[in-house]
Amino acid sequence: MSTTAIEVRLASRPHGTPTLDNFAVVEVDVPRPGEGEALVRNLEISVDPYMRGRMNAARSYAAPYEVGKVMLGGAIGEVVESETDAFQPGDLVLHGFGWRSHAVVTPKHAAKIDASVAPRETYLGVLGMTGLTAYAGLTEVARFTPGDTVFVSGAAGAVGSAAGQLAKLKGAKRVIGSAGSAEKVRHLIEDLGFDAAFNYKDAPVAEQLAAAAPEGIDVYFDNVGGEHLEAAIASANVHARFAICGMISIYNATEPPAAPRNLAQIIGKRLDIRGFLVGDHYDLQPKFVAEVAPLVRSGELKYDETIVEGLRNAPQAFLDLLAGANTGKMLVRV
Repeated sequence: MSTTAIEVRLASRPHGTPTLDNFAVVEVDVPRPGEGEALVRNLEISVDPYMRGRMNAARSYAAPYEVGKVMLGGAIGEVVESETDAFQPGDLVLHGFGWRSHAVVTPKHAAKIDASVAPRETYLGVLGMTGLTAYAGLTEVARFTPGDTVFVSGAAGAVGSAAGQLAKLKGAKRVIGSAGSAEKVRHLIEDLGFDAAFNYKDAPVAEQLAAAAPEGIDVYFDNVGGEHLEAAIASANVHARFAICGMISIYNATEPPAAPRNLAQIIGKRLDIRGFLVGDHYDLQPKFVAEVAPLVRSGELKYDETIVEGLRNAPQAFLDLLAGANTGKMLVRV
């Protein structure tokens, strides 16, 4: 085993859109596990939009990354050395110490995965936090019922694509998605089974959504915020339910966004708009896996991955993610 490890650290806090200068890739000695610990060689790490918020110093639901320290995130790795009975060399584990080639973990902060059930990468995506986010947002937060018309923004991303497909599989009357390119729009309709989709860059979102949902929407799964949220409010039916998962359109903003400008409609339409964090819904994990894993195995629930090779390319992969260059889950293969 190599004696050199690689870490990706936060070099400085970004103002607006991050750049490669905000990251530092450094070489260090491979750490050694102590009693009750295991050394893991990471195989894949996840890069996710929420990480942009942790690059700021502002207090939020997750502690900010520390300047000069390794960034954190989901990862799958192979145990190479163990000082705990919980793990044996060769075990595959899921943990939260990504953005590095090697990590020391404890049984409390890592879990074995079974790659015979589904490809290991799916535990970072459709069968992991990503899929659970879509499942919880749709079923618990938005209280989806068969016959609903559902709008998903950022629908070609990992969470959005799962949310839209789950809605369709659960009996939605109509599922509509927005995306940022003609190819992604084609993918949503032809590959994932959305009833309608549009490129938000082609025309005002409100106009395109109104045309795609002439009878209005009952559920909005929001990954984008801003103009998309304003459009969803305009197209919402009375008692529509909004699950606010993310607002990637404003993550790099240095000034408050102009939209939504129609918040008064929330009153007359009696809208239920609720933000949520997947961490509040881990009690659904067993039900989620039992319901969704068979759909993944059968191919009924499709998933896409954009895989970038090499840990040193993780910063660029993250910047590309924020720019919408990915289709489905963005992973870095270490």
